[in-house]
Amino acid sequence: MSNQLLKQRFQAKTEKLRELREWVREVSLAQGMAESRVEQVVIGVNEACMNIIEHAYHHAQGEVILEVRKDQDSVIYELTDFAQPMDCAKIKSRKLDEIRPGGLGVHFIHEVMDNVEYVAGDEIRGNKISMRVKI
Repeated sequence: MSNQLLKQRFQAKTEKLRELREWVREVSLAQGMAESRVEQVVIGVNEACMNIIEHAYHHAQGEVILEVRKDQDSVIYELTDFAQPMDCAKIKSRKLDEIRPGGLGVHFIHEVMDNVEYVAGDEIRGNKISMRVKI
């Protein structure tokens, strides 16, 4: 059974990302994660939220819920949006040999998190990304 550490609902706007990073940093440090690992997690959660703003809401108005839970030896970070459900099979990084800015957020998220799951469609209204980090 997991223990909820944090739940925040906020507007899906880039100017809210600073606050998101602070919430993730504080709750992660409180769980005893090394600072270098915390910074990676902060960037990973930030990238996931930026993807919601850009690709789920297309910079239109919307909300996101950040939930952080502790489950035995892991911390789980979940971002839920209320946008149109996405085809989770199409969520992937661009090819790494394509040299150009952008498009590496999904790759980075998968690199820094120990497990990443996407949920969309019937189970929830909108989309959810669940990212697990072992501590």
